[in-house]
Amino acid sequence: MQNDKDYIVIGKVGTTYGVQGWLKIVSYTESTADIIQYDPWYLEDKRTWQQIKVSVARPHGKGIIAKLSGYDSPEAARTLTGKKIGIKREQLNTLAQHEYYWAQLEGLTVIDQHGAVLGKIIYIIETGSNDVLVVKGDGKEFAIPYRLGETIINIDLAEQVMKVNWDLI
Repeated sequence: MQNDKDYIVIGKVGTTYGVQGWLKIVSYTESTADIIQYDPWYLEDKRTWQQIKVSVARPHGKGIIAKLSGYDSPEAARTLTGKKIGIKREQLNTLAQHEYYWAQLEGLTVIDQHGAVLGKIIYIIETGSNDVLVVKGDGKEFAIPYRLGETIINIDLAEQVMKVNWDLI
């Protein structure tokens, strides 16, 4: 049985490119081209993940194009448009201490400095100065700047908790 938590979404399949079944790829990795380093890719299909062989992938303009094995025409490749591209969690590179992948932070319970539960991290926004955690609790959404040692006091992945220095006003 596949568990959605076993996979990390790193992009999605875009539109077709050319007449040989190439596809434009929308990369969610920090550097657009980083998606190419992962092998294999998995495509989400009706809440399950299917492994797909990437024959060739390369930067093209500001994006990525890829040729997937078995999809040799625009008509065949078009059936993949919009599908999420994922990898297994164990394919992620090990990070240095106090570095985290966004996928590790999403879903954590956020607790303030007084011990009150503020909610769960539902997604993260990249801004120019620092990333921003979007937290949902009690039907409300709010943003907390992601600044380790300032607004972020502690992250405990084992307990799935993030402690923050933040007051809701």
